[in-house]
Amino acid sequence: MDALDKKLLDIIQSDFPLQARPYAVLGQKLGLTEAEVLARVRALKGKNIIRRIGANFQSRKLGWHSTLCAAHVPEERLEAFVAEVNRHPGVTHNYLRRHRFNVWFTFIGESKEAVAEALAQMTAATGIPILNLPASKMFKIKVDFPMDDNA
Repeated sequence: MDALDKKLLDIIQSDFPLQARPYAVLGQKLGLTEAEVLARVRALKGKNIIRRIGANFQSRKLGWHSTLCAAHVPEERLEAFVAEVNRHPGVTHNYLRRHRFNVWFTFIGESKEAVAEALAQMTAATGIPILNLPASKMFKIKVDFPMDDNA
């Protein structure tokens, strides 16, 4: 990544322009054309440096329910289990841990009942029980990853 890629990443992490042509606005900030910014974003996405670009909503304020989930998945069933989990649109992210409960993911749904039903469907499809671990208290932190080497 060059210095412009790093500046672009710094901006889009928390200050993505909510405009009709956001990449043109980013280009103005960086001294690039809209097409150049789009090309850089596509290249960074192609290298898996950018995973996704999208809004983050506070699900509770929207009346939705979110939960942390964990499962103990045997190594030989990991791929199938993760594929089943990932096919559900309420899954925001998942990850492996070196722990007895080795697969963790977050799930958001319209209600506690909808979340419980989706988790039951995952368990029925895989035969693997899923722990539903809703938060009793919410701690929200903002995380940015500064790209500037001097930060």
